[in-house]
Amino acid sequence: MKGHLVIVGTPGIFAIMRTTSSFEIFPNDASERDLARARWLRREGRLDDAEKAYRKVMEGQPGLRVSWMELFDLLRRSKRATEALALAADAAQVFETEAFPITLKGAALIEQERFHEALEALEDAVARDPNLALTWHELGYAAYRIGDGTRALLALDRAFALEPHTETLTLRGRIIRETGELYAATVAFEAALHSATHDEQRAEIEHEVLVTQRLGDFAPRRLRDLTPAERWFAEHGTVVLAAESPGTAPASEELVLAFVSLAHDRDWDFGQVVSVTDNSLSRTVAQRFGLQLQTLDMFDPEQVPLLFAERPPFDDARWLQAVERIGEEGKGATFVVWHPIDGAPDADVVGGLEQNDTRLALGIDPASAIVMAQHPLARVAARGLIPPLSTLQSE
Repeated sequence: MKGHLVIVGTPGIFAIMRTTSSFEIFPNDASERDLARARWLRREGRLDDAEKAYRKVMEGQPGLRVSWMELFDLLRRSKRATEALALAADAAQVFETEAFPITLKGAALIEQERFHEALEALEDAVARDPNLALTWHELGYAAYRIGDGTRALLALDRAFALEPHTETLTLRGRIIRETGELYAATVAFEAALHSATHDEQRAEIEHEVLVTQRLGDFAPRRLRDLTPAERWFAEHGTVVLAAESPGTAPASEELVLAFVSLAHDRDWDFGQVVSVTDNSLSRTVAQRFGLQLQTLDMFDPEQVPLLFAERPPFDDARWLQAVERIGEEGKGATFVVWHPIDGAPDADVVGGLEQNDTRLALGIDPASAIVMAQHPLARVAARGLIPPLSTLQSE
């Protein structure tokens, strides 16, 4: 079924449009074929080219709503809320009296955190067309963002009744989870997983199930009640060393020593230490494990590597590939001393969290770190963290 609703998960915020993964790879009609290149470019991460391709389709077929929706989704996921709002205004010139462009406007206002204005726009859209499922979906999300959970769930139920979608169930589960009803949230996620038709959808829902399960250990506190370190662990399964709020921010060197202590306590060992930079901090990490520091070019997932950085180099493709390989191979670990709380989580252990260069947790808490590290749903739980015998013998 080709529908109009989607949820795209972002750190701490839910965007509500449709992901390209929700579409068939091989389109079945002429309009779908026209969109195939734009969708392929987006899936390949070539967003600028994808945007141009979408706009070319819109020039030739301005009345094709799905092209407007997908381009809007691209802008929204890229955090280009101002451009998304401008696109909604352009849509209003094409779909003059319809609810569709007003719904896009409301969605763009949500991304600008202008929630009450968004609600007004979405209520206007409902008045124009009470049977547009997309409008009810966005209205539910806006209501949730202003704290009206009851209205949010009612709106989502209406959206689902009009046009059933996996993504609607996923968002419903997230909202229910925020109320502390973890069992009911799990039921919603299981229903979403049962209806999922794409691998990307399944991966997202499975992630939400893990978050819900980890959150159960903090009950009766809800996700929003947790400390930044606790929430980061619940959401990502990442061990956080600086988990206390009071105190003076530890130096990077202190966090390195705390990681080494944790590794020794958990009997973790590594066959190589790999870093993007060759500096005293990186060399200290390697020396503490009795190893020579290696560059990313020497990364070998078979040697149970420790991938290290003071801060994650998100713009380094080699780093991202190494992080992915560790996860795929199930060997080794990634340790980042300071990690932005709004960045894509790519570490198994972090020293501390930062937000706009402000350190959120200041005191090292070894006991809490050990509890996180031995949790069965931690990222490191199923990892092989003992190097192969050949490596030990060569040392």
